[in-house]
Amino acid sequence: MDESVVTAPPSAASPSAENGSGPEYDIRLIGLTKRFDDVVAVDNLSLDIDRGHFFALLGPSGCGKTTTLRMIGGFEEPTEGRIELGGVDVAPLPAYKRDVNTVFQSYALFPHLSIFENVAFGLRRRRVKGGEVRRRVVEALELVGLAGLERRKPRQLSGGQQQRIALARALVNRPRVLLLDEPLGALDLKLRKEMQLELKRIQSEVGITFVHVTHDQEEAMTMADQIVIMNGGHIEQSGTPTELYESPRTAFVAGFLGVSNLLEGTMVGEDRVKLSDGTEVQCPREALGGRTGTVQIGVRPEKLRLGAGEANSLSGTVAESAYIGVSTQYTLDTPAGPVTVYVQNDRPGGQVATGERLTLSWSPESTFVVDSQEGLQ
Repeated sequence: MDESVVTAPPSAASPSAENGSGPEYDIRLIGLTKRFDDVVAVDNLSLDIDRGHFFALLGPSGCGKTTTLRMIGGFEEPTEGRIELGGVDVAPLPAYKRDVNTVFQSYALFPHLSIFENVAFGLRRRRVKGGEVRRRVVEALELVGLAGLERRKPRQLSGGQQQRIALARALVNRPRVLLLDEPLGALDLKLRKEMQLELKRIQSEVGITFVHVTHDQEEAMTMADQIVIMNGGHIEQSGTPTELYESPRTAFVAGFLGVSNLLEGTMVGEDRVKLSDGTEVQCPREALGGRTGTVQIGVRPEKLRLGAGEANSLSGTVAESAYIGVSTQYTLDTPAGPVTVYVQNDRPGGQVATGERLTLSWSPESTFVVDSQEGLQ
């Protein structure tokens, strides 16, 4: 079949998908559980990953995201549950029999082989013919922006270049799914940000499903079009970056994905919450989700405005300030609790002194609501 790694459709590895009868997801996890002695790393996790998406498993250390990825790749055996790739249960199969490739943080390149032979390694194991090997290796190197480096050894390349080679080696086999195990963790900040955009571009070009594990919220938001936030072996919430950031369903998600102001209150109407100091704030009805009694309302720091121009408002005294270049972060002591606000440094001399009193306001549409007990950790 004469097709390049760049143009291969995400369904190329699945005959059932080619005739339209295959599932619309590449990965389905059903009741997946992994125990290490008395520790439950992944607890009855079920998840569908749609074909052709850039998918991120995001969460703190120990949440189960890496263990989940390793079970998909065949490096860990599940205690219970199914792992389906294209509708076929692969949980009993070893890693080399699964139509997935993995890119690790450590690159795992062969130091004694040339770049060409590193990328060609998987093709030669599959007994691909010589001319086809050369064509596909060259195309893979062009895809990652390293054409012309075929004769060099890994030690002659920078860390970023080595990571691209590891990516080319994984993609040259045209897997159904590419697994990325914190692949940018060893890079410096500037190079990491460049590689985030490169990975996003490459995934868009090849159309293969990418599943990326990371604990870096900004990295997940930059690259992924679908994110699953994990905590304690469970899924806290899944959705697009916008959905998760604008409408977190739990206090954990609100606090993990960016900064949130969470204030205790009590429901007093279909779209109103009374805060602990007696201030009433308006919320979208859909954000309340049928809740009653004690809740927490949330608002992101960048949604707050100086002054009383919006429907919701709170006043307080500046307790702390931190200049962070494009904006200044202020923390106010208010009767309802501490509140953080970001103020753009768009004009000189606009700093507010500690001890100064400010009024903050925000739109009801910028308010989300979570259950009160979820924020008590």
